[in-house]
Amino acid sequence: MGNCTNPSMKDKMKKDRELRPEEIEELREAFKEFDRNKGYINCRDLGECMRTMGYMPTEMELIELSQTITGGKIDFEDFVELMGPKMLAETADMIGVKELRDAFKEFDSNGDGQISVTELREAMKKLMGEQLNSRDIDDILRDADLNGDGLVDFEEFVRMMSR
Repeated sequence: MGNCTNPSMKDKMKKDRELRPEEIEELREAFKEFDRNKGYINCRDLGECMRTMGYMPTEMELIELSQTITGGKIDFEDFVELMGPKMLAETADMIGVKELRDAFKEFDSNGDGQISVTELREAMKKLMGEQLNSRDIDDILRDADLNGDGLVDFEEFVRMMSR
């Protein structure tokens, strides 16, 4: 077993049903996004990883989680133990990483891994018709473009969709 050391946390994580293979695959995809080929993700990346899966942990929840993780690292087995119950309890309206990735690919029409103003404009017109004007689209892009490079990458897209 990995790094979860708090026994009461492990007790809380017992579940009534097992995760389905597609749920485990969704966890694996999210984990791989943040695993830098070392077999673990850093504690500080855990919140962002959870957000890519559609969960919005508070800073307090993240602090509590980090206190249960020894060495500041969480391996895949512990990640499943941590996220499995959340996934099992998720509501039907939560967006998972696969859905977010599929939506991102729809917006990213040239497949370069980033959404440009032009791509955002095209996607929004498809979704909303002519309801949005150029200024509205520019405002959406400005809000989503956290690093100010004029493009929206997957991480920025996840944050935009999570608001």
